Amino acid sequence: MLKFDVLIIGSGLAGMTLALHLAERRKVGLITKRDLLEGSSSYAQGGIAAVLDTDDSVQEHIQDTLIAGAGICNEETTRYIVEHSKEAIDWLIALGVPFTKDETHETGYHLTREGGHSHRRIIHAADATGAAVTTTLGQKIKAHPNITLLEEYIAIDLITSAKLGLEGKRVYGAYALAKQADEVVTIAAQHTIMASGGAGKVYLYTTNPDTATGDGIAMGWRAGCRVGNMEFIQFHPTCLYHPHSKSFLISEAVRGEGGILRLPDGTRFMPKHDPRAELAPRDVVARAIDFEMKKHGLDCVHLDISYKPASFIKEHFPNIYAHCLELGIDITQQPIPVVPAAHYTCGGLVTDLKGRTDVEGLYAVGEVACTGLHGANRLASNSLLECMVIGKAAAEHILAATGISLPDIPDWDDSQVTDPDEEVVISHNWDELRRAMWDYVGIVRTNKRLERALNRIKLLSVEINEYYSNFHISNDLIELRNLVQTAELIVRSALLRKESRGLHYSRDYPDTLAEGQETVLTPD
Repeated sequence: MLKFDVLIIGSGLAGMTLALHLAERRKVGLITKRDLLEGSSSYAQGGIAAVLDTDDSVQEHIQDTLIAGAGICNEETTRYIVEHSKEAIDWLIALGVPFTKDETHETGYHLTREGGHSHRRIIHAADATGAAVTTTLGQKIKAHPNITLLEEYIAIDLITSAKLGLEGKRVYGAYALAKQADEVVTIAAQHTIMASGGAGKVYLYTTNPDTATGDGIAMGWRAGCRVGNMEFIQFHPTCLYHPHSKSFLISEAVRGEGGILRLPDGTRFMPKHDPRAELAPRDVVARAIDFEMKKHGLDCVHLDISYKPASFIKEHFPNIYAHCLELGIDITQQPIPVVPAAHYTCGGLVTDLKGRTDVEGLYAVGEVACTGLHGANRLASNSLLECMVIGKAAAEHILAATGISLPDIPDWDDSQVTDPDEEVVISHNWDELRRAMWDYVGIVRTNKRLERALNRIKLLSVEINEYYSNFHISNDLIELRNLVQTAELIVRSALLRKESRGLHYSRDYPDTLAEGQETVLTPD
């Protein structure tokens, strides 16, 4: 058994922020499914939204967030996070994150603009902000004596008072599969934090890395947490469409710097869908692309920034330029083929401003959580900001908490299961689930499609849970079990919403109700 003061599940910006704020005074265990830097945070391109410019204001950032969130953002949460945005950026700068400089600007840094923002307020490191941030923080994590980094570990389930036959509703750590040793390890902790990211891999096409399988949402739900707003899945409008490039995102900032969306014949189409054209929020742009692709029978549309000087493109988008060039696409000379793809899970485990869930001792921070910031549609570049602000608040709450004595925790019991005779069940169900979600629970929805998806998910869930009960676990089985649970929560939430709002667009209910309400599911 491993014991820590605090167990953090997930190593993106949320997990790293917590680890660094806690480690001076607590022993921290940080587990990650692959290596430290393999997660959605590292792939973030555009940047971090923050009020840094004297021409900008907290109120304007709040207003932009509320407009994008389509009436169901929590205003208290939004204000708290935006008011702490400069402090979060200053912390990163102090740690040495190499943001792109601009000596002509009052801040000394280049600020870009993205869809839905009324000002240039996105601080960035070229077009690889996530990689710059996580690499910098990762070096601090690896060097810290109070942080134990457990790479190639995947959490299986939380250790709850109910599982231990104790009264109350509390978490005492987690069971995790040490993948290289192929053994289950018991990890006990006074405080456990879900920082495991979102659930993009529930869809066939996604910008997310393979690690985004909804683990934290599913584990929290099984432990007794409420989930909120799971129907709001953000589809990024512009994922690179190419057979040899999986999940490569074409940053929102390409449109922010003047990129134009065109049909294959060169016709620009966004102005007829929204007066903000390419700078409309992501849900509007994604639906417009989906509409044009279906109307014209297209596999993709094109994003064109080639009319800008080549030097400008190479300076602002060096990684996008290099990656596309490797595939034979010179973005200084030709448009980029793009399609929408599942990008961000706006809902998750319901938390307060300190990251606390419904279950004592369990916190959730980052994409796995539903703080109320994102509402029905996340404003571009607010996600990394949320990770840092709520991460610090959760760390402060944990540091102020009174310690508890841990109960006796039994080891994982796999004496009643056998090795699987064949694993085709996992691969087949994985593929079927993701195709069903893409076909029936995508950008445009109907009741019939949602009911069809729920029927498929229930059948798959029975098969997967039976397999889980009878055979030794594996990484793929753990992820599939979590994916099918998360998919069910998405569909159940979507069926409850009798309107179109933000990222949820229903042909059966095309109108938006006068008053926005959150969708909250409670475990039985």
